[in-house]
Amino acid sequence: MDLIATTGQGKVRGRFHSGIATFLGIPYAAPPFGPHRFRAPAPVEPWEGVRDALEYGPTAPKRPYRPPLDRLIPDPCIAGDDCLNLNVWTPSVGEGRLPVMVWIHGGSLRNGSASLPLYDGRAFARDGVVLVSLNYRLGVEGFGVFPDAPANRGLLDQVAALLWVRDNIASFGGDPANVTVCGESAGAISVAALMTSPVAAGLFRRAILQSGPPHTVSRREGAKAVRAMARRLRIPATAEAFAGVDRDLLLDAQAAVVDRSDPIGGGPGFHIVADGDLVPADPPLPQADLLLGCNREEYRLWFVPGGTVDRVSRLTLRLALLNFRVPQRVARLYGATRPHAKPGELLGEMATDLLLRGPLNRLADSRPDRTFLYEFAWRSHVMGLGACHALELGFVFDNLRAAEDLTGPEAPQPLADAMHRAWVAFAATGHPGWPGWNADRPVMVFDHPDSGPVLAPRHEELRAWL
Repeated sequence: MDLIATTGQGKVRGRFHSGIATFLGIPYAAPPFGPHRFRAPAPVEPWEGVRDALEYGPTAPKRPYRPPLDRLIPDPCIAGDDCLNLNVWTPSVGEGRLPVMVWIHGGSLRNGSASLPLYDGRAFARDGVVLVSLNYRLGVEGFGVFPDAPANRGLLDQVAALLWVRDNIASFGGDPANVTVCGESAGAISVAALMTSPVAAGLFRRAILQSGPPHTVSRREGAKAVRAMARRLRIPATAEAFAGVDRDLLLDAQAAVVDRSDPIGGGPGFHIVADGDLVPADPPLPQADLLLGCNREEYRLWFVPGGTVDRVSRLTLRLALLNFRVPQRVARLYGATRPHAKPGELLGEMATDLLLRGPLNRLADSRPDRTFLYEFAWRSHVMGLGACHALELGFVFDNLRAAEDLTGPEAPQPLADAMHRAWVAFAATGHPGWPGWNADRPVMVFDHPDSGPVLAPRHEELRAWL
């Protein structure tokens, strides 16, 4: 059955089925091309009549993940310029006061989209939460740093989507005063930046960071990828020059420069930059309620499928530890607690703690009130992935069928029930169901259905980094 909802720009037609209304591809900003290319997001032109919101809208320009990740993480591409769009799942159209979750996808700021089947919001709507997912500009279009264009354009897109939620979500049954912004990987890094941005102040009440810590770089550091692309294209490193390049050629140059980098191994990439305006260089402590966490073996998504974990020798490990400036006492501690681990596994464990678990613990330490930590520890048998990066997503969305490329068919539904229930409870009340961060450092470990809080897991290893 079709259903009509009213936004500030015009009416939209969605579908109502089995108690859930779905509206897909609603524009929240103008197409970011032509005169709007490399600019801040512009307002949507209002429309007459009723606009169909029955199919996912266009995705931001991108290339697929490189092999073998392309087999594990589908990344659909939908052609079209109107890529600044969002989707809404709700159990109730019209004036309402349901909690709202706004989902920001990951993908290293150059991949991903809200149209991934894994991010279907039906389970959240079924359980009384209005779920909004959004697309934002990626790669050089969204995060390339130029002297003649605003920085962090993809983050500005996210702010524009949150403004749309503030102004319109009540028509979809949501409470604009009870919004939780959440994301995974690069989406979580985006959420961390939004938490301390004065431009986003007042647009959400709570935040969830899954496998992504606060992370910004200087404008100079952030411009490295653009400078490398400019050299490859033989053009000036300006937005004006880049806007004159065919979109596919620009993606080819982007792929050549950044596709061999990853969150652990490093390399040229795209980052959120501290621009002093949208993203403060010295950010204040966040005021939102926080739910933070990561997966026990994050590194295995990057290290295992391509065989990196087996190619790392002891010499390579020593060189990597020098590059990461890992103290010898830390390396000895990890080696002593994992006497049978391969050098690649030791490197991955230390990199996971250095780049993810440690920063998230420090964020909790800086603001213990209303902060909750989790760890996802269930292990997948697919390709030896273990408890790798992104594995928790199917559990959070209670959508295991869409996650089988990573989880395999044996993922336990009771664990998905428990994890999804915690996210719903946090969005509704600010409390996911286990003790908040305190001197005992409690962490909820999601491993099996009767998992419970664990006090200070691996505290000695984390303390070694301080």
